[in-house]
Amino acid sequence: MVDLGGLLLIFMTASITNNFILSQFLGICPFLGVSKEVPTAFSMGLATTFVMTTSAICVWFVNSFILVPFGLEYLKYVAFILVISSFVQLTEMIVRKVSPPIYKALGIFLPLITTNCAILGLALKIPINGYNFIESTIYGLGAGVGFTLAIVIMASMRERLAFADVPKPLKGAPITLLIAGLMSMAFMGFSGM
Repeated sequence: MVDLGGLLLIFMTASITNNFILSQFLGICPFLGVSKEVPTAFSMGLATTFVMTTSAICVWFVNSFILVPFGLEYLKYVAFILVISSFVQLTEMIVRKVSPPIYKALGIFLPLITTNCAILGLALKIPINGYNFIESTIYGLGAGVGFTLAIVIMASMRERLAFADVPKPLKGAPITLLIAGLMSMAFMGFSGM
């Protein structure tokens, strides 16, 4: 029987309480690089959510039916990177076909999802946490939603900052990093829940 409360807890933990960007500091490169405009950030978040969710499903299958039964756990990094890169290529082909403007806006960051440490971190945490198939899927979806939430909030703040009177020494990267730190502290407030 499926424990809906437990699944909701896994989802909320992955998306808010233990957010990959703001709590674990994984995936900072796309977080800072693609968060200049909300539509681009949202598209990147959706692509990353798709890759995280599908990779979580595949990683669970690869780990449960290949690596563990045959004693090949030492190959998990190679196997998981292969799974992740396959889904990134699939995502890139879909985005290129469905929405060329979004594909162009994401630029180099779309293929760089392959090297996004948040996705590899997700893949490595699934066996460590001992999640079953449904829990792994919910964990991947929650992590992707949390990634999207963080990157869209950052993009909306950066759009507003473009019209704000920011002191000259803080313009650009300094104010962006300051905001990221404040966002991280705000998300840490959920850790006691």
